[in-house]
Amino acid sequence: GQVGFTADGRDLVVTTKAGANSIDVFPLGPSGVPAAAPVVTSLPGAVPFAFVTDQTGRLDVAEAGPNAVAAFTVDPDGTLTQGPVIDLGQAATCWIADTGSYFYASNAGSATLSGLTLNADGTFASLGTTSTDPGTVDAAASRGGHFLYAETGVNGIVDEFAVGQNGALTSVGSVTVPDAAGAEGILAF
Repeated sequence: GQVGFTADGRDLVVTTKAGANSIDVFPLGPSGVPAAAPVVTSLPGAVPFAFVTDQTGRLDVAEAGPNAVAAFTVDPDGTLTQGPVIDLGQAATCWIADTGSYFYASNAGSATLSGLTLNADGTFASLGTTSTDPGTVDAAASRGGHFLYAETGVNGIVDEFAVGQNGALTSVGSVTVPDAAGAEGILAF
């Protein structure tokens, strides 16, 4: 799955996807080392894959089982409280990227990106889907969130999109990365 930190940096979060179908929260001590055993939240069938921390501090988790994005609040004791969920109606939703204002879930089985934003009440609103090259895997936003880059694993292509003021994606090109077919993981600056 993924390893990352909560927005406040107090906890280390690990998604276990198909292994245990859980999200593990490790409280961190003053030196940054886990201070205790993790608090494990079991999510049978959800296949929690990747996550981002949104502007409210929640974890927004791409769930490959139901092909959805689910929001979780990390409570002070490390337990998770599930919030809003949005069904994307796509296949193999595994990764999620954050531009600062919008979220884009990568749907490997549908070769699409699902755009999302937050409503005032904290629920998700769909911005629709955008087609990519086959095998959409990870995505990353540029600093400032003006561009989104989607790695597509079938042919090793990175699709490039401009992010509009309303969150709409406009293709600005693509590049084939040598020897990248089947690769996973992308970072943008």
